[in-house]
Amino acid sequence: MKLSHVLPLVACAAAIVIPDEAVIKNIAIETNKPAGSVLDRLPTKEKLMNEVSEFVQGAERKFHSTVDEALATYHHSKKRRGGKGSFRCSRSMVGFNGQAWLDTAFENADFAAEDYFHHEPHHGPHHGPHHGPHHGHHKKSNKTVYDLIAESKYTTILAKIINEDDKLVEILNGTAANYTVFAPINAAFKKLHKPGKKPSKELIRKAILYHISPDFYPAGRVLFSKTAATALTLDTLGGAAQRWRFNIGLNGLTVNFYSRIIAVDIFGSNGVIHGVQELIFVPPPALKIISILPGTFSTLELALLKTGLADAITHSEHYGGTLFAPSNWAFIKLGPKINAFLFSSWGKPYLQALLSFHVVANQTLYSDRFESAASKNGTSIHNGHFHVDLPTLLHGHNLSVDIFRWGRFISFRINSFDAVAVSDGVASDGVIHALSSVLIPPKTPGGAAEDWSSKDMSVEELKERLEPYVKTAKPIVEKLEKKIIETFDL
Repeated sequence: MKLSHVLPLVACAAAIVIPDEAVIKNIAIETNKPAGSVLDRLPTKEKLMNEVSEFVQGAERKFHSTVDEALATYHHSKKRRGGKGSFRCSRSMVGFNGQAWLDTAFENADFAAEDYFHHEPHHGPHHGPHHGPHHGHHKKSNKTVYDLIAESKYTTILAKIINEDDKLVEILNGTAANYTVFAPINAAFKKLHKPGKKPSKELIRKAILYHISPDFYPAGRVLFSKTAATALTLDTLGGAAQRWRFNIGLNGLTVNFYSRIIAVDIFGSNGVIHGVQELIFVPPPALKIISILPGTFSTLELALLKTGLADAITHSEHYGGTLFAPSNWAFIKLGPKINAFLFSSWGKPYLQALLSFHVVANQTLYSDRFESAASKNGTSIHNGHFHVDLPTLLHGHNLSVDIFRWGRFISFRINSFDAVAVSDGVASDGVIHALSSVLIPPKTPGGAAEDWSSKDMSVEELKERLEPYVKTAKPIVEKLEKKIIETFDL
């Protein structure tokens, strides 16, 4: 195992603020700037005041310092442009930091994981009772998580929003679960671009529910988890919970890659609160995430559009799903001749078959959770070996997936040979796993997979290999396209 796999733990040790027994209202939550932030690249305060004196005079009426204003202006303009590999919309409360997700590649271990696990794999799905991990004993307040939020001077805006919705008050005061709340501090709301009109009650409730989990996640469990279920359930996930993605990096411990956890383990009588610097936005659909990362997925996006799969996936009814997304480098590895063929009019049906082999509908596989639309109960993936066969859009043709997990570090393999480069890009309609190689179906449907990555494949060899699948892929897309025409009366 590489030393880089241990580095996140070092960053985490310096990133988390551990409060003492005082409740949240007595905690001075510090918003320390992360290493390498834009603050380090700003001019001095004196220089800034000289250069933009008129701007500063107006800014001082709203902000405590000119540096704070400069930083806020920078972030606001970056949000409007979408930022590099990011998307955030304050009106819809939807957002995703794609580049930060791609930067988590180090979490996917490149060791021979099976050497570490000698017991039989756990096969999904299994729906027996799961009692969850034991978290020890914590000294709790006799106040609910709602009471703690309502009494804190750092969460007055959040408390006001919650108080406007009786359902949210009922949840956070209730004992139906041992809740986890990621509570945005007041400064988080001030960073939002003000919409023209107040969002609907339904949208606000949806946004707040995405800050709550019905499961108990104290700091230790957050640290060693990759994803976690929230109180927000979506039809696009088959009624399953939209999940958070936890990450450890230079910015410390974050939720969905950008919302830094700055205070942890504030225990109430019915759960635990962690303070966060940013609102946690619900992620967009998988294909939207692909579109905001052209530096990594522009070839895949072009292929999905060219074959009609993008429209078919977007408008067809599906309840969750898993997209194994080949990177631009993955397509480059196929060679210029094969790419020229696949993106020609003659190669379109072969490209369609190839892409269909990367898409799984109605089954969502995270590195630590498996959800299926056919079942109400998902399956947790614990330390060890987990195996599942996922049916692709090429009906009757499955992907054999093995996950070797140890805490946050995983080895995620498809058809024995192809490793997932970046896992768990949570989306509102499923999950994305980035690949550094294109998945090539076996020579015969149902046959054994082969490791072709170290071999040079000719166009004729690729055509021969995909020929049995072309007839399968075409009717699927045509059926989906027909459904789109009927749905929209085109």
